[in-house]
Amino acid sequence: MDIESIAGIMLSELGGEAEVISPYEQILRDSSLGTFGLELDYGYLKQLGRERNIEEDSDLEQFGEALLKLVAEQLVPHEIVSPPIAMGDLWQLGDLLQRLRQAGAKGTRHAAVYAFGLHLNPELPDLEAPTILAYMRSFLCLYEWLVEREQVDLSRRITPYIDPFPRKYVTRVLDADYSPDLPLLIDDYLKFNATRNRALDMLPLFSHLDAPRVRAAVDDDRVNPRPTLHYRLPNCQVDEGNWSLASPWRNWLQVEALASDERRLALACRAYRQHLDSPAGGLFRDWPEGVSRWLLPELL
Repeated sequence: MDIESIAGIMLSELGGEAEVISPYEQILRDSSLGTFGLELDYGYLKQLGRERNIEEDSDLEQFGEALLKLVAEQLVPHEIVSPPIAMGDLWQLGDLLQRLRQAGAKGTRHAAVYAFGLHLNPELPDLEAPTILAYMRSFLCLYEWLVEREQVDLSRRITPYIDPFPRKYVTRVLDADYSPDLPLLIDDYLKFNATRNRALDMLPLFSHLDAPRVRAAVDDDRVNPRPTLHYRLPNCQVDEGNWSLASPWRNWLQVEALASDERRLALACRAYRQHLDSPAGGLFRDWPEGVSRWLLPELL
C-alpha cells in the first residue's frame, strides 16, 4: 500500500488531521488515541524527502529518488507508530488492522523478503534494577518458547534484527548470585549487546535511565529513550484474517507473569541454566516444551 492510502484509512478510523512531513513520512495528530506516526521505514529515503527541493534538484536527482522509492516500496515496510495506549483501549486498533487488511496490506509471510515485525513497548511496573532484571530473566527463560509459539518467520530469523542474546550474557544474567545495581546491569548489557538488534531491545529503557552511559557504547541515533521495554520478536501478519494483536500480547503476558512470581522465576532460571550446561548443550532436550510447566495455562 502507498502511504496516502494508509493515512486515509487511519484518518477514517481514528479521526484527527494528517501532517505531511515528506512523501515518506506523515504525522496523524489529534486522533481518538493520540498522535501517530506513519513512515516508510528507510532512513536514507526519509532524509532525502526532508531535504528535497523540487525547484533546485536536478532531473537526475529526482529520477534517482523516484527509482529508489520504487525499489524500497517493494521491500521496506510502512510503519505505523502508535502513542502510548492503555490496555483497555487496545481493542480500538482491531478495526484499523481489519481495514488495512481489506485494503491490501501485506504481512511477514506474504513474501520471502518481507522481514516485517510487530513491536510492542510494554511499560514496566517500576524502573528499579531488581524489577528490570526479573523481566530480563523471564524473557531469557521463555525466549525459545516464544520463538516457537510465535512461529517466527524464517525471513526474520536469518536477518540480524532479532538476534538472540549471546550465551555468555544469558548465563551471566541467569546466575543465581547475579544481583547488580542499575549501573552494573546497564554496563553488562552494553558489553554484550551494544546494538538495537535483539529480540528484547533494552537500549531505549537504558537510554531513558542513563543516556550518557548508553551513548558512550552505542553510536546510533535511532535509539529513542523511553521508559519501556522494546519487544521486537513477533511477526506482523496483518494480512491474515485470524491474526490480531491479542495473540502476541497474550504470549508477552507469560513473560510478565513469570517475572512477577519470584519463586516460579527462580525455578525456571535454575532449570534453564541446567539445560544450557548439559553436555549436549540442550541439543537433545526440548526446552520450549519443558518450560511449559512454568506457564499460565489460562493464557495459552
